[in-house]
Amino acid sequence: MSAGLRKFVLATHLTLSIGWIGAVAAYIALDVAAATSQDGVALRAAYLAMGLIVAYVIVPLAVAALLTGLVVSLGTKWGLFRHWWVLISFLLTLFATAVLLIETRTISAYAAMAADPTTTSADLHPLGGTLLHSVGGLLVLLVIAWLNVYKPRGLTRYGWRKLQEERRAA
Repeated sequence: MSAGLRKFVLATHLTLSIGWIGAVAAYIALDVAAATSQDGVALRAAYLAMGLIVAYVIVPLAVAALLTGLVVSLGTKWGLFRHWWVLISFLLTLFATAVLLIETRTISAYAAMAADPTTTSADLHPLGGTLLHSVGGLLVLLVIAWLNVYKPRGLTRYGWRKLQEERRAA
């Protein structure tokens, strides 16, 4: 990958990843409102907004960040399997995306209930929210960001083998 293309893909990946973190933070604000609100109108609005943010912002950002992260890792010297921090970041991103996709069904069901005019406030109150998942997801994303900034040392066995091959070839 050329230097210009590598920088473009990396900038795109960083933008998508930071956007994902920001969208989850906005989602948490709505999730707190859904978990604590006694006002039926506010509760209905929170569930509707949560459904929109997940479907049109968080899921696309998560999938795009996962794919661009894969491209960055495979197209740079870091590689996907050479360094523990890259591999762990990828696996955590994969895990976070999978949990998000599973949790999206619950959020969509809550949003559909909130959109139904026959649903009463009493029907919405017991739903609570998805606060545990959203805060847990944010923590995972922050760990991934930390790993990608600090890049802790440590090569995988594959990384050591590739390093030895490169040294022998040089």
